[in-house]
Amino acid sequence: MNAIVTCLTESHDLGLLYAAAGICLIGVYASFSLAAHAARSEGRVRHGWAAIGIVSAGSTTWATHMIALLAYEPGLLSAFEPISLILSLLLAVAGLSLSMSLAIGRKGRSRRAFAGLIMGLSIATLHYVGQSSYLVTGHIDWDPHYVAGSIGLSMPIFAAAMVVAGERNRYLRLAAPPLLVAAIAILHVMGMTALQITYDPLVIFPPLALAPEIVAPIVAIVALGLIALALLGLRFSIAARAQAHRDRKRLIELANLAFEGLAICENGIVTSANDSLQRLTGYDQGDLTGEPIAKLIGDFDLAAMQDHREYDAEIAAKSGDALPVRLLCRTVSLGSKILTVVALRDQSERLKSEATIRRLAYTDTLTGLTNRTHFNELLCARMLGGRAETEPFALLSIGVNRFKCVNDNHGHAIGDALLREVGQRISRSARKAEIVARFGDDDFALLQSGEQHDIEELAATIIKSLLRPFTIDGHVIEIAPSIGIAFSHVEAASGEALCRNAVLARHKAKSRGDGKSCIFEAVMLLDVIAQRELELDLRRALKTDEFEVHYQPQANAETGLFEGAEALVRWRHPRRGLVSPASFIPIAEDIGLIGAIGEKVLRLACREASSWPSSYTLAVNLSAIQLSDPRLVDMVAETLFETGFEGHRLELEVTETALLRDDARSFENLRDLKRLGVKIALDDFGTGYSSLSHLRRFPFDRVKIDQSFVRSIPSDPESVAIVQAIIMLAEKLKMAVTIEGVEEIAQHQFAVKEGCDQIQGYFLSRPVPQSDIRTLLTSVPEAAHQREGDHARPSAAFA
Repeated sequence: MNAIVTCLTESHDLGLLYAAAGICLIGVYASFSLAAHAARSEGRVRHGWAAIGIVSAGSTTWATHMIALLAYEPGLLSAFEPISLILSLLLAVAGLSLSMSLAIGRKGRSRRAFAGLIMGLSIATLHYVGQSSYLVTGHIDWDPHYVAGSIGLSMPIFAAAMVVAGERNRYLRLAAPPLLVAAIAILHVMGMTALQITYDPLVIFPPLALAPEIVAPIVAIVALGLIALALLGLRFSIAARAQAHRDRKRLIELANLAFEGLAICENGIVTSANDSLQRLTGYDQGDLTGEPIAKLIGDFDLAAMQDHREYDAEIAAKSGDALPVRLLCRTVSLGSKILTVVALRDQSERLKSEATIRRLAYTDTLTGLTNRTHFNELLCARMLGGRAETEPFALLSIGVNRFKCVNDNHGHAIGDALLREVGQRISRSARKAEIVARFGDDDFALLQSGEQHDIEELAATIIKSLLRPFTIDGHVIEIAPSIGIAFSHVEAASGEALCRNAVLARHKAKSRGDGKSCIFEAVMLLDVIAQRELELDLRRALKTDEFEVHYQPQANAETGLFEGAEALVRWRHPRRGLVSPASFIPIAEDIGLIGAIGEKVLRLACREASSWPSSYTLAVNLSAIQLSDPRLVDMVAETLFETGFEGHRLELEVTETALLRDDARSFENLRDLKRLGVKIALDDFGTGYSSLSHLRRFPFDRVKIDQSFVRSIPSDPESVAIVQAIIMLAEKLKMAVTIEGVEEIAQHQFAVKEGCDQIQGYFLSRPVPQSDIRTLLTSVPEAAHQREGDHARPSAAFA
């Protein structure tokens, strides 16, 4: 320490040392001001001011070093070697350029510390290269301990100066220039103390050596330039503060235009808030300014929040209420300050709207019950959560049979009111049910935990409730429910499988009659698989022509002679043999193949009947789907043309059920078919649900009395009365009458007595294939023999 003091007091001109210190201080502050201005700039301007700052910093350290060398008084002649002198300046500028490029922009602390070390090394290089340019009439050596000390002590201070220079706290940033000046001073003083000179009069200066009198003006010019740069930096600092003030004022003005509540924060402290935030929270400007933003947003960490990302939060209003908000933050720069703008968007109305949307999305709007989507979500969550194994429960699928008839007969308004009443009765009957839902139309479901006998009692209670008549707008309506029950622990790996099982059980219950319930059994899945296989086989059968037509003859009731035959479809399955229509027609209707099958049967029957004697007629059934098909008339016309079968010999039969749709297209098709000469028969009359207005709206050629009325005649007076009434009605409307299902002589005699035109049934013959029908039609039927007094039954050949 004594050597250092001695070096300063006895070997230096103190005036010049003070000048060096002043130049160093001015230059450092100028360099920091220019660097800060560069950090606030962008693009080429930023690079330009950064370059000026780097040159300023290099010149500062070089000028400080040179003034200190000029202040050194070794008592010998001295000079400066120009190459090393210029090299020291260039090395300083290069090193400082690298250091400041790493530090500008508030990088991380470790990176700024590394930049400080680069700066220290570059200044140390300038110092010792500069000292090597110092010439005296003697020999110069350096004490290695002081050299190492100058570098070792100054390097941490250089690093610390660059670290605090990039801190957000402005008070910490104010410490950066003094630390940098201290580091330069330590480096120079200890470096000069390390300098040791041995006099040697034989030493001769090189020709290019510069005398101190020449170097001094150069250093003075550099010093004056640094002072000018310092003044320029001061001007920029003042301008930057003024601009920051204007920007802050403008920011506040813009904030007051926003609908969202905005709080402008610095280091987590609210510096201003807009009017919207005051209205939202109830706080005045004075209540918020100077307070931590955590007073509003709680534990949210502004530093951890990402710009442009939204967060859901609740803020504490002045009233104490918790307000739902959407929280956003954005970091902005105002001059050298980094501000955070926190936006709080009121979410009260949005949450109310979302709650309404959620209610509409999860609730059946007609009944107010849970809808299918939400029910499935809850069911699947329960199945996946493992509760299905630890807490078994049951799913009840509830169907309202023949609900479509209510809509058709009373209108959709009555139908909707009925569904609401049904939903209310189910809910009242199943008060302990966990979930009651409406899947759609007349399909309801509920979940209920409990033992099997409890579930069965619940199903019985619901059925009893729904069987009671409903009175809606003066209409008394009765419905017939069916309930399928599926337990979660029986063949149900998922919610979808459980729903499927319950529906299968409901279909089974419906097949047993109205007002029944049924528990799912695994064997029902086998029935579904079998039906699915039948569907696939049915589609294949259409392509491979597996359908054939059998014919049941029709005879004149009075004479007993054959008049024609009704075509009946049969399916010759390659493995199952001959399949009855009762087994596949309902499936064909469900999967949309009934139209194609009906067209195939019509073409095949017309082609085969064209070989019959011209006096015989052909009757073919039309399905409800065919009846409303706009292609029907063209298809029949093409069939007649292609097969050569006369239109007046063809009789198309439609059922009352097919007319239930009351479709204008159906009646238009019937009229157009009549124009082709085709006769139209109303089949199974008396068993449907249509009104007599259909007979009035369309002039049918024939009415066919269903065999369900014929089985009990003539022994059942009620059946006799119904058949007599139908015959009388048809006679008044000038329609022919055919009685189906005639199996006994007494039924035949009844038909003759009541004046029926035609009979059909096993009394004449069972349906026979094409190979037998021609022979059968050309024979004398047993009924004709009966008219002659022979009361024997038909021969076995025709049975």
